[in-house]
Amino acid sequence: MKEAKIRLCVTQDLAEGQTIPLDQNQAHYLFGVMRLKPAARVLLFNGLDGEYLAEVVEAGKCKGRVKCLEQTRPLQMPPDLWLLFSPIKKARTDFIVEKAAEMGAARIMPVQTRFTKSDHIRQDRLQAHALEAAEQCRGTYVPEVTDIRKLDAVLADWPSDRQLIFCDEALIGAKETLQAQSDIQKWAILIGPEGGFSDEERAKLSALPYVTKISLGPRILRADTAVVVALTLWQSTLGDW
Repeated sequence: MKEAKIRLCVTQDLAEGQTIPLDQNQAHYLFGVMRLKPAARVLLFNGLDGEYLAEVVEAGKCKGRVKCLEQTRPLQMPPDLWLLFSPIKKARTDFIVEKAAEMGAARIMPVQTRFTKSDHIRQDRLQAHALEAAEQCRGTYVPEVTDIRKLDAVLADWPSDRQLIFCDEALIGAKETLQAQSDIQKWAILIGPEGGFSDEERAKLSALPYVTKISLGPRILRADTAVVVALTLWQSTLGDW
């Protein structure tokens, strides 16, 4: 069997024998950039049906078709973990979204805090980064990237059955705190902006019954580093690693 190295996320249903039409961007990538020809193999996923091996049956400059041959991997859902973060500089925000998708966040939520420096994002561009990350790391699920909302508004609508990890640089110790709550299934992680949380935000978060406060160590981390550290800590303690 020919080896397939290219993965592509599509919106259509996937099943054995299903023919998938390609849009102009997908056709350009497969046939213009990657130079695939008819009979070439690609891997398809849509976030619902797992991963399928497909064969190119039509290759054109602006369109094409591929046919699903067989399922190669079932849908693998990530843990029920959300990531809330305060956007920073463009390239570093892109990094946060990419790494969160790679590391198994099920939902990625930019939030605006008192000291957030970037209060506007391109939600569609960040969603595209999450999709690309899933394509590259062999994910079969693409996390949703929401539009930015104020932290107060997010907390006002917070589901009572979801525990929120508040990464507070004023604390020390984390792993034991998480292990003590291993019976909780739904989690979220909140990472603050480069300037940290305000005193009012810290006090409000500390008073909420669904908040677990942890530290990410004795050193102050950059926001993008803190995201990777917090996701790693949670995944290694309570996740699917």
